[in-house]
Amino acid sequence: MSARAKSKVSPKYKTKYRVKNWAAYDDALRERGDITVWFDEEACFAWNAPPSGRPGGQRRYSDLAIVTALTLRTVFHLALRQTEGFVASLIALMDLSLKTPDHTTLSRRNRDVEVTWLARGHDGPLHLVIDSSGLKILGDGEWQAHKHKTANKRRRWRKLHLGIDGDGYIIASALTDSGEDDASVAISMLEHVKDAIAQFTADGAYDTRPMYDALATSGATDISIVIPPKKTATVDSRAVGLWCQRNEAIERIGAVGRRQWWKESGAHRQARAENGMYRYKRIIGDCLRARHHEAQKREALIAVNVINRMTALGMPESVKILA
Repeated sequence: MSARAKSKVSPKYKTKYRVKNWAAYDDALRERGDITVWFDEEACFAWNAPPSGRPGGQRRYSDLAIVTALTLRTVFHLALRQTEGFVASLIALMDLSLKTPDHTTLSRRNRDVEVTWLARGHDGPLHLVIDSSGLKILGDGEWQAHKHKTANKRRRWRKLHLGIDGDGYIIASALTDSGEDDASVAISMLEHVKDAIAQFTADGAYDTRPMYDALATSGATDISIVIPPKKTATVDSRAVGLWCQRNEAIERIGAVGRRQWWKESGAHRQARAENGMYRYKRIIGDCLRARHHEAQKREALIAVNVINRMTALGMPESVKILA
């Protein structure tokens, strides 16, 4: 079912937007398709793994070489053998005296390779939005199971959690089992957010006391929390600290209704996380290729770095069209 079909708001009253930087955004989209690849001297020097100093067999390729090959695999949606051939062709075209990691090495090293998070500097406090979505790993999709009226017991999936800032950059991510609680994972993700958080927005799945407590200890003193309370939520007369913001939201919803509170509080900005998840699935895909859980975590992190690189090239700037 499409997003328009699920929407309860008539198209007549939907807010309309237009992109005001089409020229710059067009250039950014073209740059995403630029396949110019080069190996600088530093990368060539670090391609082979240094001696470990321990007895036994030594690794031939460094983490840099493995991550480079796996990144190309993610960008171009290649199988491991195709990735091996693609990297070998690049090395041959540039006439480099480097060896190519074979597909079995890529598969094995994908479980423990160190993937560096691409950090991004910020000029001020963050507006962090968090959401999660599923990525398939085995079996047919829900559509096929519904079409053929079958219950596929092998259908499994992981849950991808993304924390996105106001500019569309993914600040934190986590890949967990499908049964993990969203709020618990978000609390652990906050430990990796180094910048101060000015506003935190999420959906009702994060409406828990531990979530508020974790935000209170995240370093920000005047953080604004926008989480829709559960429909059965009641005012806590003993609330202290940030938990009082939940009481204010409950009272305001009771006074003006949930839809009006949604507009006033800025809870609609949670759509940024949904848009980020949509970009991930459109560019990377909604499936994980790796079978081992640790390899899947690194696959997702590499994909997040790819998305952030594309975001850095340019994003659309939308403005509301006033009637």
